[in-house]
Formats: sequence, structure tokens, C-alpha cells
Amino acid sequence: MQRLDDALLHARLAQQPGWALRAGKLSRELRFADFRAAFAFMTAVADEAEAMNHHPDWSNVYDRVRIELSTHDAGGITEQDFALAAAIDRLALAHGAHAAHGTPSRPDAA
Repeated sequence: MQRLDDALLHARLAQQPGWALRAGKLSRELRFADFRAAFAFMTAVADEAEAMNHHPDWSNVYDRVRIELSTHDAGGITEQDFALAAAIDRLALAHGAHAAHGTPSRPDAA
């Protein structure tokens, strides 16, 4: 898999709403109804990532999931990252996600 050049990377990024380029990786942060919904989403993504043999760098705090994609073997972003991003978008929609903004919100936070 070959790393995308800057022109193609930015053209593909324009076709992938909700994703941004941060520190050389495709990045997105999603918010869910609660921790259980976030974890269910992550489980669904894990199944898809295994099938693609392409795995995200990600973290989860309560109702938020932060995802970063790059192809380590290629030293950057490839079409495989955009394919996984599209699958993630489909799964996020199915799990009721929306874009996260600001600091994490917890129902028990004062």
C-alpha cells in the first residue's frame, strides 16, 4: 500500500466529512449516548478492522471515542485508511454517534 501524496490526501479528505488531518493521521472524535454505546461501537469497529487487517489507534473516555488512522508500513495515510474511515462512519451512524466538541460531558459531572 502506497502513501497518498499531499494533493490526493487533501482531495480525499474533502470527501470524508468529519475527519481531519492531525499530526499526519486521519483523526475523528465521536460522542455517544453513554459508555456502553461507545464500547458497542468500538466492538463493531474492531470486527471491521480485523476483517480489513487494518487497525485504528484510538482511545475511549466515557461517551467519547477518539480515532486516528494511518498506515504504519507506508509511513502515512493510504487508501486503506480512507476505506476504514468510511466503515467507521457507517458504524458510527448505526450506533447513534455525533461529532464531539469541547470537553467530555458526563451525566454525573457537577
